[in-house]
Amino acid sequence: MRRIYFIVPDINTTKKIVDDLLLARIEEKHIHVIAKRGTPLEDLPEANLLQKSDFVPAVEQGLALGGATGLLAGLVAVALPPASTVIAGGVLLATTLAGAGVGSWLSGMVGMSVGNRRTKEFEDEIEAGKLLVLVDVPADRVNEIEDRVKQHLPQVEVEQTEPRVPAFP
Repeated sequence: MRRIYFIVPDINTTKKIVDDLLLARIEEKHIHVIAKRGTPLEDLPEANLLQKSDFVPAVEQGLALGGATGLLAGLVAVALPPASTVIAGGVLLATTLAGAGVGSWLSGMVGMSVGNRRTKEFEDEIEAGKLLVLVDVPADRVNEIEDRVKQHLPQVEVEQTEPRVPAFP
């Protein structure tokens, strides 16, 4: 899946885009709309916390960093005498898993309080009253969806396309 970003000038145009995407068989759960705080989105699919925050990238980074730190701590524990081979493997596994768990949990908490890095560049336009539409589509349909939206609504600009979308947003 790849995420496409559209800046849309108003609510009516956004409704037309969402309707067109639904006709193109894009499920509503893959369409997310971000607007200025206080803007009534009516029946449009509003982006949730996972799309508005940096939760997913933060968890990924915390998992890697915490796992590496736990592994390093396990290696230090094994290097100290007396360590048997059976216990050493268990210590390495336990410290790596504990480090990965703690790292991903702490990073996730921090990531939820930080705005999404991908949408930061659109903040000025959102505050000016425009809407940001995020659409998750299969990689082989990106060009089709972009062309379809441009064909029906030429004033809409495709801002960027992410190389991949996390598996669980």
